[in-house]
Amino acid sequence: MKQCTIVKETSLSGIGLHLGKIVNITFIPAEINHGIKFVRVDLDDHPTIPADISKVITTNRGTTLQNGNAQVHTVEHVLSALMGLGIDNLTIELDGPEIPILDGSAIQFVHAIQNAGILEQDADREYFEILEPVSYKDEITGSELVALPDDEFNITSMIDFNSPILGQQYANLNHMNDYVSEIAGCRTFVFLHEIEKLINQDLIKGGDLDNAIVIVDRKIDDAQLSELARKLNKPNVKVEKEGVLNTTDLKYKNEPARHKLLDVIGDLSLIGKPIKGKIVATKPGHSVNIEFAKILKKLAIEQKRNIGIPKYDLNATPKMNINEIMELLPHRYPFLLVDKVLDITHDSIYGLKNITMNEGFFQGHFPNNPVFPGVLQIEAMAQTGGLLALSLQEDSKGWDTYFLKIDNCKFKHKVLPGDSLIIKMQLLMPIRRGIVQMQGTIFVGNKIVSEAELTAQIVKRTN
Repeated sequence: MKQCTIVKETSLSGIGLHLGKIVNITFIPAEINHGIKFVRVDLDDHPTIPADISKVITTNRGTTLQNGNAQVHTVEHVLSALMGLGIDNLTIELDGPEIPILDGSAIQFVHAIQNAGILEQDADREYFEILEPVSYKDEITGSELVALPDDEFNITSMIDFNSPILGQQYANLNHMNDYVSEIAGCRTFVFLHEIEKLINQDLIKGGDLDNAIVIVDRKIDDAQLSELARKLNKPNVKVEKEGVLNTTDLKYKNEPARHKLLDVIGDLSLIGKPIKGKIVATKPGHSVNIEFAKILKKLAIEQKRNIGIPKYDLNATPKMNINEIMELLPHRYPFLLVDKVLDITHDSIYGLKNITMNEGFFQGHFPNNPVFPGVLQIEAMAQTGGLLALSLQEDSKGWDTYFLKIDNCKFKHKVLPGDSLIIKMQLLMPIRRGIVQMQGTIFVGNKIVSEAELTAQIVKRTN
C-alpha cells in the first residue's frame, strides 16, 4: 500500500463541543512522510502540533494535544476519519483551540476528505504489525485493550456502563473498507446524570441535542426537563423515545458501542502509523486508549529498530575483518572491541563483537557473576562508529576518534559471556568539520541491550 494525502485543499467550520467557539478547519495536502499535523493559524508564528501520542496532555471528555503553549482539543473524531480513509499525510489548519464537534460523529470530516479527493503518493506506507499479544488493563475501571496478531486491521468494541437503559453492547469493524458505512456516522453520547457535572466543569459549551445522544438513565419530571432545556439553550426538551433525550432516532441499536469504536481508532492513530492486527477494546475510554497507544508506540519504535538487525551468515565474507579493522583503528588488546564489520553503507554500519569468558575484566566485573560492562558497550559503539566515519574520508588511515558527548544512554539488559553483540551505528547528520553524531544501538539476537547518542570528533594524527 502507498501513502496517501488529498488532492486539493478543503475547509469546513463548526462549534467546539467543550469550549463553545466557532472554529474554521482547513485540510491541506502534504508531502510524503509528513504525517498528520495541526497548525494553529490564530496564534503568533502559527505553531504546529504533531498528531503524536507524546503530545497528549489530557483525556478529560476528549483527547487534547499540546506542543509548547499551543493546544488543540477533541482531536479523536477527525483523526478517526483520517485513519478510516487511509490518509497518511495532511496539514490541518484551524483558527481556534478545538476541533468542531459537528454532528458528534466523524462523517462530515469523511465527506470533506472524500470531496477533496484522495491522492496516492509515491512512497510505501509503513505499518506497525502486531507480532504477539499486547494488553493494557485499568484495574480500577476494568477497562482493557488487547492487540492480537492479524493480517489486517480490525477491531471489536464492548461497552458496559451498568445501565439498564443502555445495557451491554458490542460492535465490530472487520475491515477498514466498511468504516465509512458502518462507523463514521455514529455519534457521541452522554448520560443525563453527567450533563450537569460537565456544565459545572465549564465544559460542553457547544453541546447540543444535534451533536450528542443523551441517554436518560433515571426518572425525570417536567420541572427537571425545563431546567435542562434552559441549560442547553433549548425552548424545551422531552423524552421522545424511552431512554433517549432526542427527537432523532438512533442510527443503530448499538450506536454508542460503534462510537466508542470510532474513538478507539482515532486515539490509536496517535502512534503515527496504521496497525496490522486485531484490537479488542472492553469498556474503552480516552484515558485507557491513550495508555494503550503509548505501549504500542514504544513497541512500534522497537520494531522499527529491529528491522535494521542484519541476518548475517557466519560463513559470509565480512565487509571488514579484524586485520582490516586494525588498519583503521589504533586500539589493540585488551581494548579492541570490534571483531568484524558485517555491513557498511554511506550512513550506517553494523559491527560484531563476540563476548567470551576469556575477557580480562571478568575477573573483577564480577567474580562468579560475569557481566560485560556498560561503559565498554559504549566504547564498542564508538569504535564501530569510528570505522564508519574513517571509511568516509579520502585518506581513511591515520586518524583518531575522541568522545565529545554521550546523550540518552540506556542499558536495558545484561550482556553475558557467550553473547554476540550486533552494534548498529547510524549517522544522525552528515559529518562536518570532523564532528560525528550517531545513534548507537546494540542487539543480542532481536533484543536491544543498550542504546545511546554519541558525538565524537575525528582528528588526523600528527605523528
